[in-house]
Amino acid sequence: MTALADTSDDRRPVERWKPDHCGEIDIVIKADGSWWHEGGKINRKGMVELFASVLRKDEDGVTYLVTPVEKLSITVERGHFVAIRLDAKGEGQDQRLFFTTNLGDVVEAGPENRLRIETDAETGEPDPYVNVWGRLEASLSRPVFYELVDLAVERQTPDGAQLGVWGGGEFFPLGPAGSHNV
Repeated sequence: MTALADTSDDRRPVERWKPDHCGEIDIVIKADGSWWHEGGKINRKGMVELFASVLRKDEDGVTYLVTPVEKLSITVERGHFVAIRLDAKGEGQDQRLFFTTNLGDVVEAGPENRLRIETDAETGEPDPYVNVWGRLEASLSRPVFYELVDLAVERQTPDGAQLGVWGGGEFFPLGPAGSHNV
C-alpha cells in the first residue's frame, strides 16, 4: 500500500471495472482488521494487501473483491481497515488529521475523507470511522479514538453544543458537549 491513500481512478482502477456479480467468496474482514478465508486467518500481509487492492464497496452497501471479469461479495464485520495511528498537525481550524491504517495507508481527514461516528442505540457507545477511499472505511481503534477525543473542542451547531475535531478545514462532530459517551 502507499504512504498516502490516493482516491484517484489512476490508483483505483477497480472503481471503473463493471463485471457481473459472480456470487460470494468465504472471506471475512473481522472487526479487528484481520482477514479470514474459509475459517482460517490469512497471515501473509502481501496476500491481504493484494485482496485489499481489489476491494470495493458499491452503492448497494455490499463489499466486493473485483477484477475486470468477476465480482465476488465478501463479509465485513466492522470497517474495511483499522486506523491504528493518528498524527495531528496544527491547531484549531487549521488542524490536519492523518490516520494510518493497519495496512500502512495514510489518509487525511477532510472533505474527501470524512470522519463519522455511529452510536449504538442501546449502549450509546460511539463507533468511529474515517473514509479511506471510495466507500471503504477504517474503523478507529480505541486508542486512536481516545487521542481524537483529546483533540476535541466545543462548538455551537444547529443541533446544539457539540464536541468535535477540526480536520482539513472541516468540523467533525464527535457527540453532544457534556456527553459521557464520547
